[in-house]
Amino acid sequence: MSWLVKAPLAAALLCISIGAPADGASASRLAAQFPQRILSVHNAVRAEAGVPPLSWDPALGQAAANYAMRLALTNSFRHSGRTSRQGTGENLWMGTRGAYSFEAMVGAWSSERRNFVAGVFPAVSRSGNWQDVGHYTQMVWPTTTRVGCAVASNSTSDFLVCRYASAGNIDGRPVP
Repeated sequence: MSWLVKAPLAAALLCISIGAPADGASASRLAAQFPQRILSVHNAVRAEAGVPPLSWDPALGQAAANYAMRLALTNSFRHSGRTSRQGTGENLWMGTRGAYSFEAMVGAWSSERRNFVAGVFPAVSRSGNWQDVGHYTQMVWPTTTRVGCAVASNSTSDFLVCRYASAGNIDGRPVP
């Protein structure tokens, strides 16, 4: 299960999934649904923007899982170094453990659309600050074709990491 992190040495710190029932069968069903649920939200947002759908990439999901676990273990919230993920983009989300569905997590990124204006990156935000729309623009970046995501949790917080190939938010490139 590369998208819902299990950590044998940190069982008390990490949980298997967001609000997952205690029994293994329910946790397994949730893990099996995770890629499709995340991909569905991404592709609905991309369809609204008029760009082709993404496909799920297990290797990106594993990389996201590794980083999500690191964030949960350290209880930190910052992007990974670009050199550690060359050629891939990254969206991060953090919230109260068990309080949000996967769809709500990704929905926080897509809600940035309200501040988005089509144009040439980074001049794509009504506020003049591209960071106000950076998660959204990565989601709809026209040359991005694959995504992989993972969630890890500690005792207080859930961490969602999505990795995108190829990376978006490239200066001088148009965003639809």
